[in-house]
Amino acid sequence: MNVAIVGGGICGLSLALHLHKQGIQSRVYERVAEIKPLGVGITLLPHAMREFSALGIGDELLKAGIENRESRFYNRFGQLIYREDRGKFAGYQYPEVGIHRGTLHLILHGAVVRALGPEAVVTGHECVGVDQDDNGVTVHFKGREPVRADIVVACDGINSAIRKQFYPDDKVVFTGINTWRGVTRHKPILDGRTYMRVGSINTGKMVIYPIIDDIDGNGNQLINWMAEIKREDSASQNDWNRPGNLDDFFPIYESWRFDWLDVAQMIRDADQILEYPMVDKDPIQNWTFGRVTLAGDAAHPMYPRGSNGGAQAAIDARTLADCLAKTADPREALKAYEAARAEPAANVVRTNRAQPPDFINIKVEELVGDRPFENLDDYITQDELRSLSDGYKRVAGFALSDVSRPA
Repeated sequence: MNVAIVGGGICGLSLALHLHKQGIQSRVYERVAEIKPLGVGITLLPHAMREFSALGIGDELLKAGIENRESRFYNRFGQLIYREDRGKFAGYQYPEVGIHRGTLHLILHGAVVRALGPEAVVTGHECVGVDQDDNGVTVHFKGREPVRADIVVACDGINSAIRKQFYPDDKVVFTGINTWRGVTRHKPILDGRTYMRVGSINTGKMVIYPIIDDIDGNGNQLINWMAEIKREDSASQNDWNRPGNLDDFFPIYESWRFDWLDVAQMIRDADQILEYPMVDKDPIQNWTFGRVTLAGDAAHPMYPRGSNGGAQAAIDARTLADCLAKTADPREALKAYEAARAEPAANVVRTNRAQPPDFINIKVEELVGDRPFENLDDYITQDELRSLSDGYKRVAGFALSDVSRPA
């Protein structure tokens, strides 16, 4: 069997490695001309690290990133709302790791090249569509010769050309939430191993966590941060990966100076700021069309909340490779994969919209009235907050009992 993988991101590269383990031939076709370490930070939750560890790169990722010990939730006045241990410190078999997305990408790419050879990832191939018949699929590229394969897996992201072919009216969903992401060289915050959510999207939210230790030889870390704001009057989404303009969001955070972090100064000191829209797409029931299927963001683009996009893509890759290895007819294998993954992924998409992990911050802000509190237990208990956190973990598939079971 010969599999053409369209898209060389987290999902596509993971799938190539899983297929290789199953003895199935594949080749990755990537749009960009050169694989480079782009982007900012990403958090690899225990269920993501389970998947990457199965591919043999878990230790390499842990060494290249920072292992999170705990997660903390604060209001916009810098008051601690809730904290919990994370990863191995919470009893998981696998760690939780903050890492630069570009580093993750290069590690995956390197693993593919080592296992499958340098010809396994073909760059400069922008897919524009597919044709299929009873015997296989032809993949068409812009300005390149077409390629023939037994099946095709679209791992080409939220703007997937292949998904667009089957869903021509497909559109992203934008509800007025824009984000700005940056990285700043900064001394370790708190213990230097903490993932922080501060404020809410209604009044201004920040996600902050370290991704590289001792980046300058002076003990500073590279801190990843994301500002997230919902504006009811926002009629247009911001651009993708465009340099961010401080004037568009900084005034909301200018007064955020806490005894544990000067947020305003951290933003000013950023090495890089990029702007992104907070978008996803409505879940679809059908991912598979004969010999073609969707995976990762092409199948289930979701809000970047709860650190789950990369994890769900990695689970897609392993599930699809397993189905192809177990089922003689590749078309039946693709349908089995869809049956296993479409509804669980759709649940994460819906939950990331309605009740993501930072729903804790929104709930407290509503109960307290968006002001400093003296005793949070007068409004909501820690057990109630823990229940909210555990509920998201169950939906996303990384409750402790889920990750303890074999994948």
